Amino acid sequence: MSYMQDEAVAQYCRFAWQENRFGVPNFPETCAKFAIEYMGDRPMRKALDVGCATGRSSFELARSFDEVTGIDFSTRFIMEAQRLKESGVLRYAVPEEGEIVSYREIRLNKFGLEHASKKVNFWQADACNLKPIFSGYDLVLAANLIDRLYDPRKFLESMASRIVPGGLLIVASPYSWSEQFTPKEKWLGGFKRDGENVTTLEGMKEILAKDFRLVETRDIEFVLQETARKHQHTVSEMSVWERR
Repeated sequence: MSYMQDEAVAQYCRFAWQENRFGVPNFPETCAKFAIEYMGDRPMRKALDVGCATGRSSFELARSFDEVTGIDFSTRFIMEAQRLKESGVLRYAVPEEGEIVSYREIRLNKFGLEHASKKVNFWQADACNLKPIFSGYDLVLAANLIDRLYDPRKFLESMASRIVPGGLLIVASPYSWSEQFTPKEKWLGGFKRDGENVTTLEGMKEILAKDFRLVETRDIEFVLQETARKHQHTVSEMSVWERR
């Protein structure tokens, strides 16, 4: 029995599939549930989950959608998501304290997702340079993604050509901009312009206003566990945009 030892990927496995921490609901599951609620009586044929990591939100969306595509820039994440889809099982090791690790196991059937997995496909892809085949979606979900892209404006500007009229773009982000991931001139917000503060939501409005209507915003908490006793507690803002 082998356990995946890649520490970064294992951390996101724990983030996506672990039990709630400190009363904070699981983030990928929550994002998918809200996305399905916001769809209302809209058609739920095709969904795109951008930055899907190990696939939890993709699997959750497939409870309601006919077809879900999960994409991530990291080949390592996509390999594990695909392994989980094919076998229904994923085993991984996570750090607990110093050199001590614990061994975990994900089984799709424990989450009631074994049938939903048949409707999910995973691809390695660059969110800022997606191929034309990624189009015709009723929903695009981009959770905790835009502040890690090298060109988030390019990503957002491409959404009108990928979402059907009446479909939804749902973006969630803590807006933790860093030049480590995004050149400062590419930030959507978090800076001053002509002496005035520009927030990321305002920056997104400027980009999306022509083709999208802002429906609602809400805060969603998440906890990222690093070790047994070290956690990151963050608040992500979810914004829901309807394609005109």
